[in-house]
Formats: sequence, C-alpha cells, structure tokens
Amino acid sequence: MSLSRRRFLSASTAVALLAPERLRAHLATAAGHPSFPGGQAGPYALVLGIAQDAGMPQVGCYAERCERARGRASPRYAASLALVEPEAQRYYLVDVTPDVTRQLDLIEEPGFRARAGERRPFDGIFLTHAHIGHYAGLAVLGREGLGMAPTPTYCTAAMADFLRTNGPWDLMVREGRLDLRPTEPGRWHRVDDRLEARALLVPHRPEYSDTVGWMFRGPTATVLYLPDIDSWERWELDVEDVVASVDVALVDASFYSAEEVPGRDIRDIPHPLVPSSMDRLQGRVDRGARVVFTHLNNTNPALFEDSAEAAEIRRRGFEVATEGMRIPL
Repeated sequence: MSLSRRRFLSASTAVALLAPERLRAHLATAAGHPSFPGGQAGPYALVLGIAQDAGMPQVGCYAERCERARGRASPRYAASLALVEPEAQRYYLVDVTPDVTRQLDLIEEPGFRARAGERRPFDGIFLTHAHIGHYAGLAVLGREGLGMAPTPTYCTAAMADFLRTNGPWDLMVREGRLDLRPTEPGRWHRVDDRLEARALLVPHRPEYSDTVGWMFRGPTATVLYLPDIDSWERWELDVEDVVASVDVALVDASFYSAEEVPGRDIRDIPHPLVPSSMDRLQGRVDRGARVVFTHLNNTNPALFEDSAEAAEIRRRGFEVATEGMRIPL
C-alpha cells in the first residue's frame, strides 16, 4: 500500500515539531556513546559504509581516485547502518553489503562481539531492496560462512518473495536463518521497547523488488535512511516534509555530476544529483535540519574530504557521512 503525502504529514506532525530541539541535543552529544537520561548509554545508529553498491575502490577501477582509495587509512565500504542499543545489548543491521565482514569490525561493543561468537549477532536485519550492495552480503551469513542463528528480517512483501524464491537466499529461508517479516510500508512497527521502524516506498529501478527507505525512531530521535531513489520529483511524498519530520536524514548522493560516468547513459542509473538535492533541501537545512549524504558512487569526488565538492557540501550546511559516524536515536 502506498503512503499518501497527506497521511504522511498527519502521522509526522508531532515528530516534526520536536525535531529542532532533538537536533540541538544531538549536536551537543560528546564523543563516545550518546547519553541517555540518567547517564545510561543510549541507542545510536552507526554508519558502516557510505559508498555505492560496488564499494570504493570499485572492481576493475585503477583510475587515480580508486588507487587513492586503496591507500586510505580508513577504508570506504558500501552503504549500510547498524542500530546499536548498548544497555540492552541489542544490535540491528540495515542492509547487508558485500563488505559486511569488515564492516562488522566497526561495531566495537563487547556484547556484539560475544554474540557474534555465538552465531547470533543481530536481533534483526532491515533490507531496502534487491540491488547487490544492499543484500548480497547475506550469503556469508549462511551455511558456508557465519551460520547465523534465526534472525528476523524486515523487508517488503516483494523483497521477501524474492529471497524466498531465489537461490542461495531460499536455502537461508528454509533453514530458518532468515526469519522473513514482511512489513507494510507507511506504518510504524514496534521492533523492541526502544525502537520503532517505518518503511517508505520510493521510486527506484524495480528489477527484482520494490525499494524502501527506513525511518527509525528511538527514545530521543528519529533517523531517516534513504540510500537509493530515482528522483525526488517522482516520489509521491515531498522530501522536504520527510526531512522536516526527522532529526537526521541520510539520503542518496550517488552522483555529484551527470558527467561522472563516461561510457554509460546516466538515465539507465538515475539518481538525484547532489547539487539538486541541496537546492531542494537548502531551506530546511537553513532552519536547522540535519541532512547527511550517503551511497556515493566511486566517481563522486565528495568521497574525498579534501575535494572541492565536499567543501561545497559543508559550506552549504550539509554533511557527507563517514564510516564510524554515530547518530543518537
């Protein structure tokens, strides 16, 4: 079922009214675990990767940008998040990339590492869609790899059907490792006593499944994770309204320029260009919204902090995510 703009606005009004104060609290959070009332360690989203599906450096790429990426002290990984609840020792993974083995090293909580040793690292997995960078890492969680214990896997009905009817994922379903939980887009779903999740359908190439972004609501904040969309104009929701309803929005920044991919027609791989997204959302950012770019293609110069493009993003009040970034929930 699609979610109309009117229904979205009605459901989001209360959150939108609270967003500026929550944002100020986030910006005041010190390094380390986000604080929870009473001094407890609060839940947070942890950025595990910010690159497009095939990562950075990309396969077969020996251009200067990829060679430079190979020499980074802090590697770039494909776009993904972890949701961490330190006190409750609960851990969720948002998209499972081909880089998942090394990405999990970024989750430094002792409780997570102990659970991984018991083959039950996650309390749940959230999937956005069936393009390789968002689910292909599931393969190493199965019989030939981690041998993961049964794990709730939240996705749309179409994505669940794809996993259930195509190998090797169907084996993981039959073995019970992927406990599929088809989720109706547009509705909040209680995940645990500190976390709710809401899927938002977005227009994006539907070769194998539909595509969603996820909203995650914790005790003190709401985060949007929307790594892939064809066009803001084609979305039935207004991205400005969606951004206004959350505390932090991580959004698609695949390409900075339409000239980035010589030899390919960018119309075959549509995404909003970063300058266009900034133009559309500048008013919200000027009023205190926090917009963080993720899912950057290997050709996007903003992957490098010292590029003119990254500097322009910062100048306009936007951010580029980075591996290890923590966002309070």
